[in-house]
Amino acid sequence: MRMETEAVNKLGRRAFLRNGTLLLAASTIDAPSVFAAGNETALKVGLVTDLHYADKPPAGTRHYRETLSKLEEAASQFEQDKLTFLVELGDLIDAADSVETEERYLATINREFSAICEDRHYVLGNHCVDTLKKEEFLGGVAQDKSYYSFDREGFHFVVLDACFRSDGTPYERKNFKWTDANIPAAEIEWLKSDLAGTNKKVVVFAHQRLDVNDNHGVKNNAEIRQVLETSGNVLAVFQGHSHKNDLKDIGGIHYCTLVAMVEGSGKESNGYSLLELQPSGTIRLRGFRKQDNYSWDRRG
Repeated sequence: MRMETEAVNKLGRRAFLRNGTLLLAASTIDAPSVFAAGNETALKVGLVTDLHYADKPPAGTRHYRETLSKLEEAASQFEQDKLTFLVELGDLIDAADSVETEERYLATINREFSAICEDRHYVLGNHCVDTLKKEEFLGGVAQDKSYYSFDREGFHFVVLDACFRSDGTPYERKNFKWTDANIPAAEIEWLKSDLAGTNKKVVVFAHQRLDVNDNHGVKNNAEIRQVLETSGNVLAVFQGHSHKNDLKDIGGIHYCTLVAMVEGSGKESNGYSLLELQPSGTIRLRGFRKQDNYSWDRRG
């Protein structure tokens, strides 16, 4: 069912599944009661992606400096939501002309991002390592690894890193083409072992997309999807990179692509979301501004 009203077109869309039907409604800064957790206590995760912060003029639709004020709005909302943890899905910064400048961009945006929540996680995006090496970016945000897993309140979470060339070389300092994104053999073997070692419901975070075969997709994503499907525990993948709302259901797993915060000028162009995970496995994504909302019932 689609609501074709002018208000919906201006405010964006909210989408959710009920009895197998995808429903759309207007998305605003104020959230509807349909996304309340009900009688279950929900784990709450703040999600942002593609901030592309840089102290430089706009380029096309990307307004780099405005990311700071957009993130400030998200931070205010997340404070009300009392997050369990916070995740940025890649491209936290945009490319700079020197390492020194890039490190300044990173310090500026991470000062604001890190103040939101103590428990936070960074997915590497191609722009994060366009000027910096991985160890430089990770050092700047005080994160040990680019891919890893962790447990929170009965769920298992996996952070992936697809910033590798086809030959397995890690991205760094303009040594790559952004269309050549891959998850290397060592990470795949780690992923298989990690998923085999948990019986918890699993949610995956990635930057480059695992559900498409175009320039925004991980080149070996079919192999990765097979690993996720074989585990039998993966509920959903949340990803960024293509800057737009998108949703695909493949092999019983929801692949949800989130909008970029950097796109467009003004607060009305912002996009961020609250992920609510209930113990039963029901997932609700509450979107703000340009971000769509979704709800998926527990898997049978």
